[in-house]
Amino acid sequence: MKLATFTFKGKTRVGAVVGDWIVDSLGVKTIPEDMIGFLEGGASSIDAMQQLVAKNTQRIALADVILQAPVPRPRKFLGVGLNYADHIDETELEKPEYPTFFTKQSSCVIGQGAAIHRPKVSEKLDYEGELAFVIGKRCRHVAVDKAHEVIAGYTIANDVSVRDWQFRSATWTLGKSFDTHGPLGPWLVTSDEIGDPHQLALETWLDDEKRQSSNTRHMIFNCFEMIAYLTQAMMLEPGDVITTGTPAGVGVKMKPRGYMKPGQTVRVSIEKIGTLINPVIAEPDSIFPVE
Repeated sequence: MKLATFTFKGKTRVGAVVGDWIVDSLGVKTIPEDMIGFLEGGASSIDAMQQLVAKNTQRIALADVILQAPVPRPRKFLGVGLNYADHIDETELEKPEYPTFFTKQSSCVIGQGAAIHRPKVSEKLDYEGELAFVIGKRCRHVAVDKAHEVIAGYTIANDVSVRDWQFRSATWTLGKSFDTHGPLGPWLVTSDEIGDPHQLALETWLDDEKRQSSNTRHMIFNCFEMIAYLTQAMMLEPGDVITTGTPAGVGVKMKPRGYMKPGQTVRVSIEKIGTLINPVIAEPDSIFPVE
């Protein structure tokens, strides 16, 4: 299934995308309204949604809803750097011995169609098209050959990065966590529909220019290895989002630099999932000024 978090008439809940429609779970007591609750429900949530889809009722035109990020506020939002060989080559950095994880603060998350802000403090606004996976089971010390069992599904991420701020800190956190710099979506595709997540074509476009073109088979550390590594250190929980790195073609390595500018639109497409689209605008004046 394609699971989405969406807003319709001011009410946000979880639904299933079927063609140009979204199956609305409003009022179905067996289906939690938020995605984390839905994933915590496990098989019972999935069964209830499948039954609702089969009824062919409670459908809303997809064009009439606002798609939010599939997990609007994940408990953990982790990224991995330098995970494609061609990206390592363009950065002229060494291949890491272990996965290089960093944190994106969950307050940066936005969904399909929401605007990415070019911040007032920097013009070095870059894109990074990435596959992301979402954890579906609370887990620790997961073996590589069991890791697929704890993934609820896959979505698209744009690991938006403010390059000068990123490299002010060895942890990269600030430069990866500006508000609006965590687009996710347009929906979460359950693992059974994806099959092998390491055979998916990935492209990133800035307006009509293709900037990135690769395949997830070129990852250095695959999704399952990332889970095995992370769960040696921490508990992963339903709704945690982990992005899997970006291939070559980032703006910072273009000559001249290919940073995103207000008025442009960035699109990340991944096979079997869809396309995540976000316009770029100048950061508006502070919404919450200090009085």
